Amino acid sequence: MPLAKESKLSVITKFRTHGKDTGSPEVQIALLSERIQQLTEHFKAHKSDHGSRRGLLMMVSKRRRLLTYLKEHDTERYKTVIQNLGIRR
Repeated sequence: MPLAKESKLSVITKFRTHGKDTGSPEVQIALLSERIQQLTEHFKAHKSDHGSRRGLLMMVSKRRRLLTYLKEHDTERYKTVIQNLGIRR
């Protein structure tokens, strides 16, 4: 189940770098983090949902790759994103 339209829009407006930004690494990382949190809650009730667990692992890997890219190209933006999202890295 994807993110609700309202929650997705609020995440995008919070992390965008300019008015029409929807695809910057910050926005992508924030959207993935929101979805990861939702799936983590889902697994507390549905422990045997292995198909969704695979999707979760793929999302975590993609977020890690995006964070690595951001860290290599712009350290200040990287620090801001992990601080705002509360990601330990």
